[in-house]
Amino acid sequence: MKKKHVNARLICQVSAAAALVLAGNAMAADAFSSDSKWMTGDWGGERTKLIEQGIDIKADYVGEMGANLNGGYNDDKTARYADQFGLGVALDLQKLWGWDNTQAKIQLTNRNGYNISNDRVGDPRAGTLSSSQEVYGRGHMVRLTQLWIQHQFFDNKLDVKAGYFGEGEDFNTFPCDFQNLAFCGSQVGNWATNIWYNWPVSQAAIRVKYNINDELYAQIGAYNQNPSQLEHGNGFKLSGSGTKGTVLPVELVWSPKVNSLPGEYRVGYYKSTADADDVREDVNGLDAATTGDDYKSHNSKSGYWFVAQQQLTSHNGDATRGLNIAANATFHDKDTNFIDNYQSVMFVYKGPFDARPKDDIGIGAARIHVNKDVKRNAELLNAANGVSDYNNAAFSPIRETEYNYELNYGIHVTNWLTVRPNLQYITHPGGVDEVDNALVAGLKIQSTF
Repeated sequence: MKKKHVNARLICQVSAAAALVLAGNAMAADAFSSDSKWMTGDWGGERTKLIEQGIDIKADYVGEMGANLNGGYNDDKTARYADQFGLGVALDLQKLWGWDNTQAKIQLTNRNGYNISNDRVGDPRAGTLSSSQEVYGRGHMVRLTQLWIQHQFFDNKLDVKAGYFGEGEDFNTFPCDFQNLAFCGSQVGNWATNIWYNWPVSQAAIRVKYNINDELYAQIGAYNQNPSQLEHGNGFKLSGSGTKGTVLPVELVWSPKVNSLPGEYRVGYYKSTADADDVREDVNGLDAATTGDDYKSHNSKSGYWFVAQQQLTSHNGDATRGLNIAANATFHDKDTNFIDNYQSVMFVYKGPFDARPKDDIGIGAARIHVNKDVKRNAELLNAANGVSDYNNAAFSPIRETEYNYELNYGIHVTNWLTVRPNLQYITHPGGVDEVDNALVAGLKIQSTF
C-alpha cells in the first residue's frame, strides 16, 4: 500500500470525525468537553433524557495503524490502517414499555482497511497466527452484530438472552486494551478454527445464566454454526440456510474481592456438533497428503479455556489506579483444529503518574502453538510434490509456534478519546522459522461519539 493511500485514508477518518464533532457542537455547548462521556456531548441535555427514558444511543470508532519497522517476511517498509465504526442502541424495556427486568440491543458495525500482518510480517502462503491490527477482518462491509432481547427471572437469579449475537460477548470474554489480537477479546474465537465467531459476526443464539451468589454464576449457550454468515454480502443474513451445526459453550465465572480488589476467573468448555475434517488422516486413517484421498470427517470438535484477571495493588488507596494482571489459556481438539493450544499473560498499570491518573501502561506476551499434525501434513505435502526449497512458490511452509509481545501506553486524552501508541515484537511469524522476527509500531485510537 502506497504512503499516499495511507495519508488519504487518515484524512478520510479525520474528516468523518470532524463532521460528527461539528454536528454535536451545533446541538450542545459541551461537545468536545474533556469531561463529557461523548465527543458530541449531551446534545443540550437530550441525550441524558433519552437514557432516562430507556434509550441509550451508541456510536464509537476504533482505528489501528501498523508499520513494519524491521524484519518480517517482507522488510519493504510501509504502514497500514484498519478501522471500525459502530452504531447502535441499548434499550431498557422496563422504562420504555413497562416490561420488568427486560433489555434489548441493536448494533451495526462497519470495518475497513488493510493489515500489515498479511504480507509484510507473515509469509502470504502461511500468514500470521495473530494479527498486529486486531480490528482488521470479516470483510469491508456493514454487519448486524447484535439484535437481542434479555430478561431476568426469579429476583434476577436467572438471566436469559436470545437473538443474534456472538459467543465472545458472554463466554470467554476479555477486554480489548491492546492492539495485537493475541491480547484482545475472546481468545477461543481466534483459535477454534471456523466454528466460534467473534465480533462483529453474529449468529442465532440463546444464552442462559444462573447467578449462584453475588460472586459466582454459571452459564450455558447454543449458537448456530453457519459459515455462510462470514461471506461478503451476508452481514444481515437471518435465515438458517447454510447451517452446519451448533456450538455449545458452558462456563463458570467467579468474581471475588481479594484484599478488597476486584478479580474475575473463568473456566469453560465448548463443543461443536458440526462435522470437522481431520488435519492429517484420510478416510482410511492414512496420511491424506500421501494418498490424495479425502480427509477423514469427525462428527464434532471441542476445547476448553481458562481466563484470570486480578487487580493486585491500589495507588495510595485509590482502587481505580494500580497494577492488574491477566492470563488466558485455550486448548483445542488435536484431531481437527489447526491450533492446539494458546497462552498469554498481561500486566497493566492504571494511573501510573499523578499528573496522568487515567492513563495506563500495558505489557503482554503470548504463545500460539500449531498442532503437530498440521506440521506433519505440510511435510508430507512437500514430499509428495517433490518440493524442499522454502523459496519455491509451491513449498508449503512448516508452522510450529509463534510468539507475540506488546508494550503500549494508553493516553486518556479525554473521557471520550484514548490514543494508544504501541510496539509489537513477533517471533517466528506464522510459526515459520524461516521468516525473520518482526518489529511493528502501532497506534490505536478509541473514541465514543
